Parts: sequence; C-alpha cells; structure tokens
Amino acid sequence: MPLKTRRFYWMTSATVALCLGCTPALAGDIDVLHASVAPTEKVGSDIPLRMTVLNRAAEADSLLRFRCPFANFSERVTVDKGGEGPPSKRPVQAIALKAAGETELTPEGMHVMLLQIRQPLAAGERFTCAASFRKAGSVEVPVEVRAGP
Repeated sequence: MPLKTRRFYWMTSATVALCLGCTPALAGDIDVLHASVAPTEKVGSDIPLRMTVLNRAAEADSLLRFRCPFANFSERVTVDKGGEGPPSKRPVQAIALKAAGETELTPEGMHVMLLQIRQPLAAGERFTCAASFRKAGSVEVPVEVRAGP
C-alpha cells in the first residue's frame, strides 16, 4: 500500500476515533505513585507492594503484570474478608483501575505480591520496576524499600 494511502487511512481512523470519544489510554495517562515494599532480610520470601495508581484517562484500565528485578515472580491478589475465619488472599487475573481517579493498592485489599525475593532488601534502597496495563501499556515504576506504611 502506498505511503499516502496508509497515511490517509491512519488519519481518517484517528479522526473518527476522536469524534466518537474513543481515545485510547496512553502510558502518559497512568502514574504509579508512592510504590514501596518493607525491608526484609529473608531471601525467598514473598512481600506485598504498596502503591497508588493514578489514571487520568476517561476510561477504566487494569493492571495486568508487574515485574521487579529483585523478585522472581509477581501475583495480583485480593483479600477476601467475608465469611468465617481470618481473611484469605486469592489471585486475580487483573486489578481494575477506575477512570479519572486514584486506586490504592494495599495489603488489606487488592495489591501485588512480589514472590521469591532474590536478595535482602534494606530501607532506603530504590529499584526500577515495570507495570503493564491493558490500555496504557508499560510504565516504569520507581519502588522504594521503606519501613512502615
């Protein structure tokens, strides 16, 4: 297909999408704030990640994957508080993020568990991790090792 024809189709598609209000979420629409984990000496342990996700897009999004250099795996989980007995964690496919708002991810609710930590983590250390979102794509996330919430 000639370049002029491709450009015409792309411009037409973009114009129609904008007119219909179907603007996709972009990585610039998502910010991950205050991402932190607690210090730990124990290699191989699992630790929860606290963070706030700010979605400035007009559409809801979802967190699909989270990768950190100091963990072998990650898992998106929720805490079930209903029923008898203590609260229990269960994995979820994705964590829903509301449109045009903030979503707090804490160990008491929906959050990311970093599994099989590869090294001891000392307070004050900083790492760059990556979060993948359904619509916004991949975003680099600075994570700080911090004592306390």
